[in-house]
Amino acid sequence: MNTKKVEKIISELLKSIGEDISREGLLDTPKRVAKSYEKLFEGYKQDPKKLVTVFDNEGYDEMVIAKDIDFYSVCEHHMLPFYGQAVVGYIPDKKIIGLSKLPRLVELFSRRLQNQERLTKQIADALNSLLKPKGVGVVLTGEHMCMKIRGVEKQNCKISTSSFTGYFIKDLRTRSEFLNLI
Repeated sequence: MNTKKVEKIISELLKSIGEDISREGLLDTPKRVAKSYEKLFEGYKQDPKKLVTVFDNEGYDEMVIAKDIDFYSVCEHHMLPFYGQAVVGYIPDKKIIGLSKLPRLVELFSRRLQNQERLTKQIADALNSLLKPKGVGVVLTGEHMCMKIRGVEKQNCKISTSSFTGYFIKDLRTRSEFLNLI
């Protein structure tokens, strides 16, 4: 990310909305915004293949589920935050993943400009591609600031999205078990 360019753009934005960028409260705002963008969008610098540790499966063939994974992202339509919780599950085949890597996949993809639907699918697709498991299930429940502070202005609305592969699609019992466990 070109932080100097971001700082300049934020200065211009502040001027464009009628602010005086020389007032005390705004003196370092362009720098602070650029620094926060480095964190908010760090997912662009990360490669899921380099992030994930995969091990040989030693016969485990039941679901592995990570629940209550907090995520924070930025809506690509309004550049406002959305946040919530993810559930990521899979049924291993020949490989298993280091457990901490499930939340790390959520983090990697959430730290990009996103929409919740794509974010959900990217997590499922990455896990499916990296492990080749018998199936993957991902469910995200999010709250969107673009719905809370502008537009429809609904404070309690939550959006749920899901993405399933393999057994989670083919076998309704598997999908039901996953949904009951979460």
